[in-house]
Amino acid sequence: MAQLAILLALALSLLYTSARAAVVEHTFRVGNLTVRQLCEERVVVAVNGRLPGPTIQAYEGDTLIVHVLNESPYNLTMHWHGVFQRRSAWADGPAYVTQCPIQPGQSYTYKFDVVGQEGTLWWHAHASWLRATVYGALIVLPRPGSQPYPFPQPYAEVPILLGEWWNADVVAVETTGQVTGGLPNVSDAFMVNGKPGDRYPCSSQDMYTLTVVPGKAFLLRIINAALNNQLFFKIAGHSLTVVAVDANYVNPYRADVVVIASGQTVDALLVADAAPGSYYMAALPYVSTEGVEFDATIATGVVKYESTLPSLKPVMPALPFFNETATAYRFYSSLTGLRRRGSPAVPLTVDEKMFIAFGLGLIQCPDAAPCNGALGERLAGSMNNISFQLPSEMSLLEASYHGVKGVYTPDFPNRPPREFDYANPDFTYDFGLVQTAWGTRVKRVKYNATVEVVLQKTSLLALQSHPIHLHGFDFFVLAQGFGTYNATAAEKKFNLVNPQVRNTISVPTGGWAVIRFVADNPGIWLMHCHLDIHSSWGMAMAFEVEDGPTPSARLHPPPPDLPRC
Repeated sequence: MAQLAILLALALSLLYTSARAAVVEHTFRVGNLTVRQLCEERVVVAVNGRLPGPTIQAYEGDTLIVHVLNESPYNLTMHWHGVFQRRSAWADGPAYVTQCPIQPGQSYTYKFDVVGQEGTLWWHAHASWLRATVYGALIVLPRPGSQPYPFPQPYAEVPILLGEWWNADVVAVETTGQVTGGLPNVSDAFMVNGKPGDRYPCSSQDMYTLTVVPGKAFLLRIINAALNNQLFFKIAGHSLTVVAVDANYVNPYRADVVVIASGQTVDALLVADAAPGSYYMAALPYVSTEGVEFDATIATGVVKYESTLPSLKPVMPALPFFNETATAYRFYSSLTGLRRRGSPAVPLTVDEKMFIAFGLGLIQCPDAAPCNGALGERLAGSMNNISFQLPSEMSLLEASYHGVKGVYTPDFPNRPPREFDYANPDFTYDFGLVQTAWGTRVKRVKYNATVEVVLQKTSLLALQSHPIHLHGFDFFVLAQGFGTYNATAAEKKFNLVNPQVRNTISVPTGGWAVIRFVADNPGIWLMHCHLDIHSSWGMAMAFEVEDGPTPSARLHPPPPDLPRC
C-alpha cells in the first residue's frame, strides 16, 4: 500500500510538473536609440528602446519564444548566454556558427526550452561589438513544487547589470582595430543598470538607486555585460554572500568584494544590516595586464535605506587597486559547488584530453594594409596557434548538419604545435612562437564523451587573465593556478567532489585552468574569449558534437525560416 501511495504521489508530481511548463513570449525590436550620456548625445543600438534591454523571466521547464525584429542598420544575432539549447543548437545565436545573421529589415523567431537550469543567465547580441548596448537579464526561477532556493527566501530579487560605454560608435571602434591590426580605443565609462553614476561628468542625477528595507535580504543577480573588462563590485558598509555563479549554486561564500569576468553572473545576498543611510555600490575594472591603456574610471550606484534623507551623502567603499590579481584569484578559486539532490557528479573517466594554449599572436598584414600591431604585424588572438576564422556563406552548424564540405575542417589539434614554458615572460616577443594563421578548424567529439581541457594562457605579447566561455554546456572547474601547467602537481589538487560549475571561467593571468564536461548535446558549440577585443581577433575554437544514438538524443532539424547568408 505504501508503495502504491508513493507511485501515485510521483505520478501526480509529474503531471503537475508537465502542466506547469508554460510558453514565455517576447518581441525584441532592435533599433537605434538616442542616449544622452557623459554630456553627449549618442545613437546606439538597443532593444525596445531600453538600455539595458528587457528582462526575460521564466520557470525551469518553460519554452521561450523571442521574436527579433532587426530595425538597426547592422546584421545581428541574439545569444542566450548559458542556456544549454539541448537539441536546439540552431537557437544558440553566434553569427556564422549556428546561424547566419538577421539582416537589417528582417526578423527571426528564436524558440527553445529552458530545462535543467535555474538561476541568473543573460542574453546579448553576438555579432560585432553590438552587445555593448544590446543585452539584458534572463532569469530562470525554480519550478513551483520543486526544490526551493538552498538559502532563505529573499525579500526581493534585483538584477544588477554592469556594462561599458563608449563616446563613439562601437562598430566603428571595432572596425578600426581590425583594419589596422592594433588595439582599439578603450571605453569611456562603466555603468550600473545603464547608468554611469556621479563620478562622471553630467551624471550626478544619472545613477541607479536600490532602496532597501532594514533587516531584509536582497538577492542581487549580478551580470557582467561589459565588452572588454573584468570588474570588481563592492558595496560600502556591507558584505555579500555569494550563493550561485553562472546559474549554478555554490556553498555560501562571504565576500567583501565580488570579482566578475565578462560573461559571468554572480548571485549574492545583500542583507540590509548597516546603520540606516546611503551607501555607494561601485564597479571598477580588474586589469591584469601591465603597460596597456585601460578605462580607469569607476561606475557607481546607491544602496539607500528607506526613509533616508535625500540630502545624505552616500558612503564610498574602500576599493581594491585595479591590478589586485591576488584578490581576484582568491575570489575565483575559493568557490565550491553546492551538492543538492539531482546534482551531476564529476565524471571520473575521461575520453578526450586537450591542452589549449591561448593568447595573443601576430599575423602578417595584407598587401598595402596598415599595421599597428607589434613587430610591424597585425595583432591576432589564437588557440593552439590557430586564429579562428568564421565562414561567410554558411554557418558551421548548417555545414555540419547537411554534410557540406569546405566550410571547415574537423582537425583542431589537441595540443599546440610547439611546447615551451608557456607562462615565461622571456618568450613574450619570441618571433617564432607568436606567429599564428587563420583557420576554420573544429574539434569533433563523440556524443556523451567526457572531455577534459587544460586552458593555458601564454605570455606571448602580454600576460593577461581571460574569461573563456563555452556555449551549450556547463563545465566542472577542477583546478586553476599560475605559471605553466604541471599535470603531476595539478592533478593532486583536482576537486572531484564539489567543484564549482560554470559556463565561463576566468583563467588566471599567466596561468591555467582545468575544466571537464560531458558532450551530451549535439551540435556545433563555440568556445571563445568573452573579451570581444580578443574574440573578434580569433581567440576561439568550436566543438562539433556528434548526434546521439536515439531520436531523443539527436539535433532537431533546422527551422524553415533560419536566416541565410
